[in-house]
Amino acid sequence: MPETIPGLLAAAADRDPDGVWLRTDEQQLSFAEAAGRVAAVAERLRASGVGDGDRVLVTARNTAPYLLCMLAVIAAGGIAVPVNPASAPVELAGLAGQVRPRLLVTDPTLAGLVEAAGITGVPGASADELAGPAAGSAELQVRARPDDLAVLMPTSGTTGRSKLVMQTHRAYALAGEGFPYWMGLDRDDRLMTSLPLFHLNAIAYSVLGSLACGAGLVLLPRFSASGFLDSARRHGATEFNAIGAMLEILMRRPERPDDADTDLRLCYTGPAPAREWQEAFERRFGLRVVVGYAMSESPYGLIWPHGSRPYGTLGTVRQHPTLGRINEAKVVGEDGREVAAGETGELLLRNPVLTPGYWEMPEETARAIEDGWLHTGDLVTPNADGTYTFVARQKEVLRRRGENVSPAEVEEAIQEHPDVLECAVVGVPSELSEEEIKAFVVPAPGRSPDFAALREWAAQRLTAFKVPRYWQQLDALPRTPTSRIARHRLPTGHPDGEYDAGS
Repeated sequence: MPETIPGLLAAAADRDPDGVWLRTDEQQLSFAEAAGRVAAVAERLRASGVGDGDRVLVTARNTAPYLLCMLAVIAAGGIAVPVNPASAPVELAGLAGQVRPRLLVTDPTLAGLVEAAGITGVPGASADELAGPAAGSAELQVRARPDDLAVLMPTSGTTGRSKLVMQTHRAYALAGEGFPYWMGLDRDDRLMTSLPLFHLNAIAYSVLGSLACGAGLVLLPRFSASGFLDSARRHGATEFNAIGAMLEILMRRPERPDDADTDLRLCYTGPAPAREWQEAFERRFGLRVVVGYAMSESPYGLIWPHGSRPYGTLGTVRQHPTLGRINEAKVVGEDGREVAAGETGELLLRNPVLTPGYWEMPEETARAIEDGWLHTGDLVTPNADGTYTFVARQKEVLRRRGENVSPAEVEEAIQEHPDVLECAVVGVPSELSEEEIKAFVVPAPGRSPDFAALREWAAQRLTAFKVPRYWQQLDALPRTPTSRIARHRLPTGHPDGEYDAGS
């Protein structure tokens, strides 16, 4: 059983050399063609001086050449550091300073970014030239060992030091073998992803999951709600991965009679939507949604068990299809003791694919991993049936009037109002103590929210201390590249036009 990334690719090419693996709007590659091209690029990288353990920065666009280059870096024994091609120059410069790369793989359209970042002394290479049709072919060699580092995954982009999650070959290989098992996928499926290659989901689940079970892979350059279903039809996709915001965006598009006229049968997402909403989504698009939970520090987390529909939960603990029980979870309170079913605490995970830690950050590593248990930073409630219900990110929990408030709960209540397209709830400084709650609201098309009425709506659905005091209208919420709300980019202060329910 392969326990390395190139091992999975080599095994897939041996099983079905002529089967079509990678599909984009520009090209198709069989398993053997992809393996041969990755091997050829890996040889060129080795010849250019990329050695075992060398870091290679990759401005990872969702294209076939970039994907092949990332796989080649890893196959050559290097460590891929995939970065957002839309990074600010200071972010790219900060990452380069942290990882001290041997090479920067990018493309000519990003020359301005590289120049503004002031990266000097690091050779550059074009992804299109490295992995294009002229790359040639070679026999793929498996140099790596399962515990070798394969990827340094940035989990935040800052002007200072980013937290880089160290990820091993074993973590990716076991994730790739697990995903088809959790989802019920086989070689007849085609997995489609528009999630970015600089995040765990696309590489671990879609890319390596397709290799592990011999399925096809459809790589989209980005998420486009208007063209998403057309892409699925064009490529014959049967499964796709998404985050909740993407599904909400699809659901809010005008209905068409052919919405379910695709080969799509499965969608993997998280966190769990409300049951009524999920069932409506499934009816409209003619597919089944499977909910799961994982993070860059552990691709093994939680998943809905085969055939079960535990609506509103993140499912039960994920396990491996042949290795059996390798993953454990527990929920602990502030005193470190396990909580009972129905109580809330922090989710901890222990398994053989946990990150070894954060690159050159021993103190952060020690705080995150204690006695082999990963502190996820997520608050959940364990249920009597073995499932877990998400409550909030620990760092996003608000403290008001001596009580903890989950922003997700407040947002869900507000978004049920017909005048609201979406909203984000945050804590803002209080003149007294702890925090006040503020809601940023994006109105539904053609609607103009009445904040006094919205506050009353929320008060009818939430305990008094959870109801926001401040309300502000926005044209759109700032988002990360994976469409999550970028709360740190929401406006600060109290501008004119803000509604203050406490005044």
